[in-house]
Order: sequence, then structure tokens, then C-alpha cells
Amino acid sequence: MEREAKRRRGFSRRVHYTLFAGYVIAIAGIVAGLILLAVQRLQPALLLPLRGTMLDATAPVTGAGRGVVRGAAAVGGDIAAYWNAGAQNAALKAELAAARRRLIRARAIEEENRRLRRLAAVRVRVPRVIVAAPVIGSTLAGQRRTATLSAGSLDGVATGMPVRSADGVVGLVHEVGRTAATVLLLTDGASTVPVRVVRTGQPALAAGRGDGTLDVRVVIGGGIPFRRGDLLVTSGTGGVYPPGVPVALVTSVDRDAAVARPLADPARLDFALVEPAAAPPAPPPPPALPPRRP
Repeated sequence: MEREAKRRRGFSRRVHYTLFAGYVIAIAGIVAGLILLAVQRLQPALLLPLRGTMLDATAPVTGAGRGVVRGAAAVGGDIAAYWNAGAQNAALKAELAAARRRLIRARAIEEENRRLRRLAAVRVRVPRVIVAAPVIGSTLAGQRRTATLSAGSLDGVATGMPVRSADGVVGLVHEVGRTAATVLLLTDGASTVPVRVVRTGQPALAAGRGDGTLDVRVVIGGGIPFRRGDLLVTSGTGGVYPPGVPVALVTSVDRDAAVARPLADPARLDFALVEPAAAPPAPPPPPALPPRRP
């Protein structure tokens, strides 16, 4: 009987210690969460180094997940190509996509040349490329649309730099770690890009809708500014994106507004180019005042 009582007391003590440790850990977690939430609301800049470190730490895991997704997509693509007349059909699709990209670039270059002939004094500076980085992940949650690049501050990437691909504008660098960076995509609900309609030269603003498309509205109203199939390029206003870079194609029109589909599809991106922000042109010097007479 005495041995059985000792066994019960020992087991009860162990249970009590376990419960107490669980309460302490839970309370510590709640307190730490409240502290981080308060810092995020009051001083968000203090968490930027921590978020950059977390971004660096999760980049390998994100890359591995991206590899699995790409592998699964490749298997699905092979099966679809087999049922759609095999490799010949896949090759024809790739050739059509390449021809489409060449046509869009040619239309943008043709319009840019016409504009430069009218304004012979204007010279557009082509910015140098900071880095060509692999796209290792993407996030599509609610209205948030972001992508992760395998390049960070060690490669010269900084917040606010424009990102583009061979098809057109991808977005802006939003957060930067040492070896990875997050890109705010064009279709994100917080993204806005000044654009120009190639057909008419009409300036407009393209804002992300959070569903993979863009909401385009003219800056100055009048007439019917959009048509289905209109090509939108960057206008260069604001000094962030260089002018003349393809952005989107108009898919539907409603009076002075339109819905457009971005030309650069983040789901199909393997690499993206990070460029420095395009500096706005310097204002002209003020006219010289005539000398005063004595």
C-alpha cells in the first residue's frame, strides 16, 4: 500500500509540472505576440531586419516548394500535350507565344519611334540591369499578389526598384533580405502604374484588382479612350518605371474605364530582371534675369 501511494504521488507531480510548463509556454507566446503586434502597429520599421532575416531563412524552403510545383506542372503539361496531339502541338504553341511577344515588342518600339520623331530633343535612357534573378515562389492570398526572387541586398537589390521580364513589367521590389526579395506584382490590390495607350497616346493609371487583372482609368476624360486589344505601356511618369515597357492588353471596356490582362504572367516566370528606378528628367533652369542698370 505504501509503495502504491508513492507511485501515485510521483505520477501526480509529473502531471502538475507538465501542466505548469504548458501554461508558462502559452502565456509567454501570447505576451510575445502582443509585443510584436504593438511594435508592428507603432514602429513597423523596427521589424524590417527581422522580416528580412525571416525572408532569408524561408527562401530555401520556398525554392524547394516552387521546384515541386514546377515538377508537378511539368508532368501535367506533358500529359496535356500528349492528349492534344503531342509534342508537335506543344512546339506550335511555344512558337505562337514567341511570335506574340515579338509582335508586342514591335508595336511598342514602333510607337516609341513615332513619338521620338515628333519630339526629337527627347532621349530616353535605357537603365542598366541590376541583376537577373530566378523566381523561386509566389503568393496569391486574397488581394495580395507577390513573388519571391532569389536575389537580395548582397546583389544590389533595393526597395522600390522596378522588376520586368521578357514579356513586360512584373512589379516593384517590396521587401529585401540579404539573399532574397519580395516583389509586389502589378495585379496586387496596392499596385498602381502610370501607363499610356499605344494607339492614342492617352495617359492612364493601371491599378491591381487583386484577381490577376488590372483596372485601367484615364487621367483626362473625353471620348472613348479604350478598345479591346489596346496595348498599354509605361508612360515614365513618376520616375519609377522607364517609359515604353509593355504592361497589359485591354480585355473589356466600360465607358472611360477598362479591364486589362498583364502580359507578364508570374505563374510562368523563371527569371526576372531587376532595374534601378528611372530618374525623372531634371527641370529646365530658370531664365536669367537682365542685369540691373546703375
